[in-house]
Amino acid sequence: MDDAGEPSGSPDEPEAAESGKAPDTSPEKLPSSGPTPAPDTTDVRAHPSPANEPSAEEPLAPAADEASAGASAGAPEGGKPVGKTGRNLPLAVAVGAALGALVLLSLYTVKEIFLAVMVVFLFLGMRELAEAFRSRDIGVPFIPVATGMVGTPVVSYVWGPTATVAAVSLTVLALLMTRMLDGSDGYVRDVAAGSLLAGYLVLMGGIVALLMRPDDGDHRTVIFIAITVASDTGGYFVGSFLGKHKMAPTISPKKTWEGVTGSAVMCMIVGGWLVWWLLDGGQIWQGVLVGLAAVVTATAGDLVESMVKRDLGIKDMGTLLPGHGGVMDRLDSLVATAPVVWLLLELFVPS
Repeated sequence: MDDAGEPSGSPDEPEAAESGKAPDTSPEKLPSSGPTPAPDTTDVRAHPSPANEPSAEEPLAPAADEASAGASAGAPEGGKPVGKTGRNLPLAVAVGAALGALVLLSLYTVKEIFLAVMVVFLFLGMRELAEAFRSRDIGVPFIPVATGMVGTPVVSYVWGPTATVAAVSLTVLALLMTRMLDGSDGYVRDVAAGSLLAGYLVLMGGIVALLMRPDDGDHRTVIFIAITVASDTGGYFVGSFLGKHKMAPTISPKKTWEGVTGSAVMCMIVGGWLVWWLLDGGQIWQGVLVGLAAVVTATAGDLVESMVKRDLGIKDMGTLLPGHGGVMDRLDSLVATAPVVWLLLELFVPS
């Protein structure tokens, strides 16, 4: 027991009290003459901090980077099997397989089902980003962005690129006008965040709809998704086992050059095979180039989202997908890769 009647080493005991005990002020230990010395006011247990000031007993919250570093070290969470990057690998694989089956089933039965699934996921991703922005007092005009998020892929699929440009432009114009109703305070900040969502998700949703619009759009969409998944998968496994040289330690500490190399190899193999196999007139070298371009955009998409999360001070965009995080944690590479795959496939194998 210590001087305050608590067990020694109590977690509530501040570090200063552990390193040196307060002077003993019991009567038998005091001098026989002279004034009684005042008790040591450094004992925070006897003199707690005011409510509006930080207490010495309250530990500071760990930084997001420290939590991320702990996860990447492979610390188990709740007794569940965790991989080297902190991810519950069996659960992540199961969720990924279920999403893949949903994509293939919808694309090769009725493409419009996939269109609806894509709109739902993009809408959920938009909600996650809007909520993350709100944590920093950034208010995205929700109604115009949500309307554009639902409408742009639909009109793009029905009427083509002209409708895509018109829908995104009207979305931006609508959010500029709508935000005026809330006054000028923070206007530029809020419409800038809304315009980011319009370009980052609304436009990308329209481009994916353009990718699936032709008669062989199901094959083109499978190529786009498979190449992006190959980038994530190749980077994950090679980076987990062989990664040593950090690529961007200040942005994404777990991303390594070895992992990016694994992504590139997987992307080129999958791209070369699928373009040759699925598209009439497609050549292996064309697919290899598509895969090589996709690894650049997929990696950039990961880094972009990491920058956003670091700026907002969050680790994951959400928790909707077990083993993966939020919806945007899975869509980041896809939305960045969609335009380059659509453009190169239209160039190499026109629809």
